[in-house]
Amino acid sequence: MTNKTTYDYLQPTPKQIEMMKTLREAAKAYGDALAALLPEGPDKTFAIRNHRTTAMWVNVAVTRLPDGTPREEDG
Repeated sequence: MTNKTTYDYLQPTPKQIEMMKTLREAAKAYGDALAALLPEGPDKTFAIRNHRTTAMWVNVAVTRLPDGTPREEDG
């Protein structure tokens, strides 16, 4: 069965899982830098929350085409 919408679960391919792991590690390193270096306040909170959102959307970019259908090729 092919997943037709962005609302259906999509199991990443093994290569996509590895790519997502690498990107998640990079996002964590940047997130740690934001947390450590930015001064406390609403701008820091905004930056960190938006970075988290971006990190989640990276998984979509790895696994789906712009129209929401699965990116079936690895890469």
